[in-house]
Amino acid sequence: MPLAKPKTMNIRFGHSPDPDDAFMFYAFAEEKIPMRGYKVGHVIEDIESLNQRALKNAELEVTAVSCHAYAYLADKYAVMRSGASIGDKYGPILVAKKQTPASIKNKRIAIPGKLTTAYLVLRLFEKKFTPVFTPFDKILEAVDSGAVDFGLVIHEGQITYKQFDLEKILDLGAWWHKTTNGLPLPLGVDVIRRDLGSEVLATFPGLFKESIQYALANRRPALQYAIRYGRGISEELNDRFVGMYVNDYTVDLGPKGEAGFQRLLDEGFRAGILPKKITLDFVS
Repeated sequence: MPLAKPKTMNIRFGHSPDPDDAFMFYAFAEEKIPMRGYKVGHVIEDIESLNQRALKNAELEVTAVSCHAYAYLADKYAVMRSGASIGDKYGPILVAKKQTPASIKNKRIAIPGKLTTAYLVLRLFEKKFTPVFTPFDKILEAVDSGAVDFGLVIHEGQITYKQFDLEKILDLGAWWHKTTNGLPLPLGVDVIRRDLGSEVLATFPGLFKESIQYALANRRPALQYAIRYGRGISEELNDRFVGMYVNDYTVDLGPKGEAGFQRLLDEGFRAGILPKKITLDFVS
């Protein structure tokens, strides 16, 4: 009598179309590691779309979300310890045309999404400005054209803004590091739906960690895969950007990463931006 085939568990995993996320998913996408009965389907959308999708119906089993968005998702999703995008003394930046006065009070600022962490941290820095919600990959153009006074830049725009002859006004990661006496700034995390059951919650996060570790151990082919999502950036900039956001914190959030994430949520609640106090919990 033939042996029954092991049951396959389908996981839809949402991630953004960016080199750092693609780098982490290289081993999944190319099935470079034993998948242990999991079949991972990739749902590729910008981070704000993933935020809204999770908020609306928690459709995806696993997804990348902004740390800001997690304040509205904690009842449905738990945070995986691997996969975080964290800036240590760097993060989203505010850019403007050269010679623009640095004050952002009452100015129009292009924002990459209402639930992005960048927007939360900017509001912790200064509340009095007019947000103009703009697709993240159109923000530099909006500043360059004069449609807005400033742009809040995430993803590879943090290192390509000079191509538009713009200047950096503020690095929110550096500001956060100074304000919190040395904490890193968590920007995005990967979360898993709580209703998937104890076996999936116990095993899938470890498989994702293996995917990240495989990419780090096989950096060159993983970078070649990731550059497809770089919107025309050079190999040097692709390597640099991936290095910024796939680091030790990405392999495991660690105590300092946890502390930064909790502090972010606490400060957001204290400032009246977030609706309730969230105490983080994690699955490994």
